[in-house]
This record gives sequence, structure tokens and C-alpha cells, in this order.
Amino acid sequence: MDHQHPMVFDEVARAALLIIDTFNSQDLSQTVKGFAKMDHHHPMLFDEVARAAIPVIDTFNSQDLAQTLNAFAKMDHHHPMLFDVVAGAAIPIIDTFNSRDLANTVNVFNKIDQQHPMLFDEVASAAIPTLDTFDSPELANTVNHLKKSNKTVS
Repeated sequence: MDHQHPMVFDEVARAALLIIDTFNSQDLSQTVKGFAKMDHHHPMLFDEVARAAIPVIDTFNSQDLAQTLNAFAKMDHHHPMLFDVVAGAAIPIIDTFNSRDLANTVNVFNKIDQQHPMLFDEVASAAIPTLDTFDSPELANTVNHLKKSNKTVS
């Protein structure tokens, strides 16, 4: 862990678990993002965030979707059902993803070794008209991760 007070994070997780069903999409996303940022994995909390997020996934915006996926991947917390539901929710709003979110989304799916060809097709299609907004690492990462997923950008 990269922080000095793991007991505080455990207590925050305990408190959050009691009220997780009152969290909105941003609360759910920010909770796992914060734990991941501090490199504090709390499996029960991540499982409960996934459980709470799945039925309300259509309320997540592109940033919440991308941040949630990224947090789960960073903690190497596999939840295939959540990833499938997020992919399904991302596809209709893929045009709202910025260059970073597009790059990170493909990266996360590759990192956890979960393929979602329809999502990858949509990311590739959304990236093409916005390539001028990508910085060089985002371009390289997107192409690299699409290549790993056997997708070609033409």
C-alpha cells in the first residue's frame, strides 16, 4: 500500500458498505477510484460497488464508466459481469468519451484480458474523427491496445 493509514481506508470501506445503495453513479465511481489511487484493495467494497452499479449503469457518464473500469483493473479485481454491462452502456455513448477515456477503456479490457469486439469496434470508430485531440501517448496506447485486441484502425 502506498499510504500510511490502511485502517482508515478499512473503516471508510466499512461505512460505505452500510450505505452503498444510496450512492449515485459518481459516488460509486469515485469510491473505487479513490481506493485504487491509494492502492488499497478492499475486495468486498469492490464487489458491492459492482453489485450496486450494474442495475444503474445507464446513469453513468463516460468519465464515470472509464474511471470505474480503470479502478477495477488497477486493483486487478475481476468482475466480468460488470465489465460486460459497462461495455454495453459505453457503446451508445461512445461519442461522449474523450481521447483519454477511449484509450483507457481499451487498455483496461486488455489488461484484464476480457475481449469485447463490439466495444473495440466502437472505440476505433469514435477515435478516427478525433485523432487530432489525442496526445502521443494516447495515440500509441490506443493503437497498441486495439492491435492486442486484434482490431485494426484504417
